[in-house]
Amino acid sequence: MINISTHRLDELKNNFSGKRIAVIGDMMLDCYFWGDVKRISPEAPVPVVEVDSEFYRFGGAANVALNILKLGGIPLPVGVIGYDNDGTIFTSLINENQIQSDGIFIDDSRPTTAKTRVIAHNQHVVRIDKESKDYINDEMRKKIFSYLESHIKKVDGIILQDYNKGVLTPELIEKVISLANKNDILITVDPKFNNFFSYKNVTVFKPNRKEAEDVLGMKIRTNADISSAGKTLLEKLKAQNVLLTLGEEGIAIFETHQPERRMPTKAIKVADVSGAGDTVISTLTIALAANANILEACYLANFAAGIVCGEVGIVPIEIERLFKEISEDHK
Repeated sequence: MINISTHRLDELKNNFSGKRIAVIGDMMLDCYFWGDVKRISPEAPVPVVEVDSEFYRFGGAANVALNILKLGGIPLPVGVIGYDNDGTIFTSLINENQIQSDGIFIDDSRPTTAKTRVIAHNQHVVRIDKESKDYINDEMRKKIFSYLESHIKKVDGIILQDYNKGVLTPELIEKVISLANKNDILITVDPKFNNFFSYKNVTVFKPNRKEAEDVLGMKIRTNADISSAGKTLLEKLKAQNVLLTLGEEGIAIFETHQPERRMPTKAIKVADVSGAGDTVISTLTIALAANANILEACYLANFAAGIVCGEVGIVPIEIERLFKEISEDHK
C-alpha cells in the first residue's frame, strides 16, 4: 500500500496546473434523450417515448480531454469529426469548455461518431450509433501527424485513446510513438482490440481485463492469471509500464525489472462504471507529467476511478474533489 504525504500531495496538485496533454484518438459525441412512455405506437409494437429533455456530452477521446481540463491541465484534442449536425454540436461543446480546437479536423466523407441513448423511466430503451470504423484517409492521417509534430515541443504528455473507430491507424500509431520517444515525451495508451500490439515502446500501456483476455486468448481469473497476463504484455509490447485494470479487484502494475504491485479498488459504491477508463488514463498521464512516479500516478488514477464509479453517467474527475477525498482518506 502506497502512502503519499500531505506535502507530496500538495506538490503534485500544484504541478498538475497547466500541464499540456495531447489526446489523440476517436472523438465522440454522447447524446441523451430522456422522457416517458405512456403508449405503444399504432405503427408498430414499440413504445413511444415522449421526450422531456435532451442533452449532449463529450464521449471517447473528447471525454479524456475534458478530464484533463478538469484536472487543471490544458488538453490538446487531436482527431476527426464529420461535416454534419453532430459535428456542429461537438464544436459548440469544445468552444463552450474553451478547449483548443485546431487539432480537430473535419472530414466530410465520414460522420461524427455519435452515440444516442433514449432513456425512459430511467431505463435504456435503445441506443443509436452513427460511426465509421474505416481507417481515416491518408490526408487526414498526415494532417494529424503534422499538427502533433508542430506542437511536440509544447506538450508534456501524449495520450493515445483508441476505440477502434478509425483515427488511430497502425502507421499513425508507429509515427506518433517514435516522435514522442525521440523528443522524450511521455506517452500513454488506452487500447482496443484491433491495434493492440501496435503500441510498442510506450511509457504506460493500460488495458482492462476484458481487452487483455480477448487479445491473449485466455481468461484472467486468478492471481496467477493476472501475473502471467501482465508479464506477457510487458514483454510483447516492450512498454516501460503495464497497468492492468481489474474492476472491483483494483489494478495491477507491471514495471520492467520491478516486482508486480497491486492496488485495491477505491470504489466504495459502484453506480456506473462508464467513463472510468477515461478517468484512469487522464489522471495517470497528467500525474506522470506532474513528476509523479508510476506508483504515485497509479494511486491517484485508481482513487479518481473510485470516485467517478460512484456517480451516474459519464462524469469527469475534478481536481479539488480528487485531492480533498485523498486527504480525507489519509486522516
